[in-house]
Amino acid sequence: MATRKMKLGLFIRPCGHHIASWRHPLAQADAGVNFPHFIEMAKTAERGLFDMLFSADNATVWTASESAIDRVHYVAWMEPYTLLSALSGFTKNIGLVCTASTSFEQPYSVARKFATLDLISGGRSGWNVVTSGNETEAQNFSKEPHLPKTERYKRGREFVEVVRALWDSWDDDAFLRDKATGVFFDRAKMHVLDHHGQFYDVRGPLNVARSPQGQPVVVQAGASDDGRQLAAETAEVVFSASDSIEHAREYYADVKARLTRYGRSPDDLKVLPGLSVIVAPTRAEAEAKFDELQELLDPALGVALLSRRLGFDLTGYPLDQPLPPLPENKVIGSRSDMISAWSKDGAPTLRQLCQRFAAARGHFAITGTPVEVADEMEKWFTTGACDGFNFVPSYFPGGLDDFVDMVVPQLQRRGLFRAAYEGTTLRANLGLPQPVSRYATDAKRRASI
Repeated sequence: MATRKMKLGLFIRPCGHHIASWRHPLAQADAGVNFPHFIEMAKTAERGLFDMLFSADNATVWTASESAIDRVHYVAWMEPYTLLSALSGFTKNIGLVCTASTSFEQPYSVARKFATLDLISGGRSGWNVVTSGNETEAQNFSKEPHLPKTERYKRGREFVEVVRALWDSWDDDAFLRDKATGVFFDRAKMHVLDHHGQFYDVRGPLNVARSPQGQPVVVQAGASDDGRQLAAETAEVVFSASDSIEHAREYYADVKARLTRYGRSPDDLKVLPGLSVIVAPTRAEAEAKFDELQELLDPALGVALLSRRLGFDLTGYPLDQPLPPLPENKVIGSRSDMISAWSKDGAPTLRQLCQRFAAARGHFAITGTPVEVADEMEKWFTTGACDGFNFVPSYFPGGLDDFVDMVVPQLQRRGLFRAAYEGTTLRANLGLPQPVSRYATDAKRRASI
């Protein structure tokens, strides 16, 4: 029986991750405005002993070109921080992770929101750090052009540094609440940050008490060199996108090796590549499920979304010919490089690229029986490709139900996945250390080790 256990995130998206998911006969097309649907999703994931719910986010409707925008099912959805705060009351153990952008928010407000979610949930919150690569998103916040990737990452580093420092504003025992003496807190255990950096001036302290898990968990998703570096410096969980085990192993080894430069252990960062699974009792049934979804794909929508990811309008190009040579895109992230790599050597065609992207949006995909799916997951987990997976169901609720009911038991029988939650905080379940405050004395630091 394995002692090291897989970690699993559930990447929530209203109808599912396949581009045509909302058209599936069993999907809930109104999921984006259906809160009970999200409660069901969260409870199913917790029944499956997932580590966390993960909600990505951006602040724009324009996720596809204007010509096909009316066919996109995720142009409008619930703001994830509010959604996860509400879901915390319907769950007990599962982590609650969502996005806040370092390009469009302020460190103090982000620190305050996630510290509050941690108190509401009893220590289950996590912040997904993004620098935002979507130019149309930037147009909702400023007249200024969106910063190049390198500059966004510079600002992002300082942003994370400030947020983490604000999370240390109060010692664990700062609040005395002594009714007899009238002393509410010990002033010596309140810490004023007084940060003055290249991008931010923040006085502090944070007006929220210290997190039940020390600090909320910091999550990041970046495959470029800048993204890998930011993950090594700041992240405790990194969601990656690998379309092959070879790429996943290279990414895993590279990011883990970078940790030592910052005095961090490889176990201080969990690498969870995205994983799409379509599973059924027989391979033929699983393939039929996959084909059913692919047949629902509108070619115009596939082209529009691929264009958005590549930063190049492919409208009007022949569907059954290879992708044309594309100019370098300096704003959109590494997923565009992955898609471009799929089309090397004259294959596949634009239609095939659209179908491939529609199915899993650049993540690794498995279609097969529970044993076949578990075999592939075990191979990735035991050969240096990951610490677990961020699961991207093709459609809800069926895709998640199938995974929990068929794949999770297979993983448990092999000793690869937990039979019960290890704790009540996100850190405890992920096996991450509880941060020691930067203001702690040497004695306190030694005691925490």
